Amino acid sequence: MSEPGPATRRRLPGPFALVIGLVLVLLHGLPWWVLVLAPRWPVGLFWTGTVTILIAVATFPVAMIRGHGRRHDDRWAIAGDSWLGVIWLLFSWSVIGGVVDVGLLLGGVPSPTAQRWTAGTVLVVVLILAAWGMRQALRLPRVRRTQITLDRLDPAFDGTRIVLLADTHYGPIDRARWSARLVDAVNRLDPDVVAHAGDLADGSVDQRRAQVAPLASVRAGLARAYITGNHEYFSGAEPWVRHMADLGWSVLHNRHLILRRGTAHLALAGIDDLTAAGSGLPGHHADLPAALAGIPSDVPVVLLAHQPKQVRAAVAAGVDLQLSGHTHGGQIWPFHLLVRVEQGALQGLSRPGGRTQLYTTRGAGFWGPPLRVFAPSEISLLILRSGSPQPRT
Repeated sequence: MSEPGPATRRRLPGPFALVIGLVLVLLHGLPWWVLVLAPRWPVGLFWTGTVTILIAVATFPVAMIRGHGRRHDDRWAIAGDSWLGVIWLLFSWSVIGGVVDVGLLLGGVPSPTAQRWTAGTVLVVVLILAAWGMRQALRLPRVRRTQITLDRLDPAFDGTRIVLLADTHYGPIDRARWSARLVDAVNRLDPDVVAHAGDLADGSVDQRRAQVAPLASVRAGLARAYITGNHEYFSGAEPWVRHMADLGWSVLHNRHLILRRGTAHLALAGIDDLTAAGSGLPGHHADLPAALAGIPSDVPVVLLAHQPKQVRAAVAAGVDLQLSGHTHGGQIWPFHLLVRVEQGALQGLSRPGGRTQLYTTRGAGFWGPPLRVFAPSEISLLILRSGSPQPRT
């Protein structure tokens, strides 16, 4: 991949900075309008709200750059990420509040009474959701059990238990104890296979080593498999691949394992994330033909692919089941609307075409804002069944 010339590098920040500036103004400007300007508060309240918004607009990009730039200062990252979650909630509910305002005015509620009632309600709702969302993000994920029938699965593999993890995103908040509790919960499920579908951590191996260390204690009867997600390519994919191998996990870097029970076989394959091709790392790209090469045609295939939209290639290749993460179930409502459009799947089991089924986990952790609103985390326990698909109710 060729490097951009000096002129290109000088031109790129201009449009990018303009877009970021517009997004910042929109995210903060609408809440300011609904919560501060429209209610026509007394002068003291008006200027308190306005100055607060201006400080947030000025310091938010500084926090994100210092937290996620070259310095990787976790304290700044926590501050910036937390505010990103809060301002998204304020923006989303300010949109709803603006609609409510119109309804109240049409219903005869005078101005500014309607706007003040709306502003107060939006603030209360956001405070409640932020507190509840943080609790949801930081708690141990609940186990979500799903039975999946595969037409071609040999009866010897009937009842095979796959625990699917994804999007742990070990990051600026130290979750080493959470990680140990997660591993304990996984081991209590007595899994045959434990799969991590990528986005393991945000940061370098040295930064996140203690948080990831408990994964060495995961127990599985047949296999422990890991693939890269898109965030590994922000943090250093190759060191993470080596580290997971050192912890005893099978890294499915465009390859597969053959699981055996007696004379029966089941293929567990994995591919790199879609973003790997643009990472510049030699040999890193999603290569499904390489991952499936050598698998006998009568052997069913379970494929690990980080992003649900990678299922298009899986359908064409006749994969039986794809396991994905990436979406977080939307993480913070109503972001799920954008995620579903971009990925084609949000969470749970679906059949995108042919014999291929897709299971998308909401993930165990969170990215950025330590919040989950109407998108709970999960440890996915998938129980494979042999035979024809059962009718859905």
